[in-house]
Amino acid sequence: MAKRRSVKKKSGDKMAGISPNPMTNIILADIALRGVSRVARRLTEQKLLSTRYTKEEAKKVVDGRSLASTLMATAVARVATRSVPGMVVVGGGMLAKALYDRRQGRRARVEGREEVRKRMANAEE
Repeated sequence: MAKRRSVKKKSGDKMAGISPNPMTNIILADIALRGVSRVARRLTEQKLLSTRYTKEEAKKVVDGRSLASTLMATAVARVATRSVPGMVVVGGGMLAKALYDRRQGRRARVEGREEVRKRMANAEE
């Protein structure tokens, strides 16, 4: 008995997406994913802060982030996601910072609260 082979369509015959142009679809998907990621990040940050602060205060802290802080977080995340050594270095640094803060105890709490107050003040400006 002969085996039946399925006939594959040419890769360019049909493209899932809004536009028939595949590059347009990629750009639109990128914009949508970045938007969803940004909203999810903001909501997560506000939810973490809402355990200690009111909803309005948490929103001010998130809104009060400086451009330098945003750029630094973006750069560190990019290093961590581009390679395994980058992930190890960034993960190790985060672990070291968390352990350092735990060891500092009260001093770390006071410094953190002061930083939160500064961000709230930045949001009001």
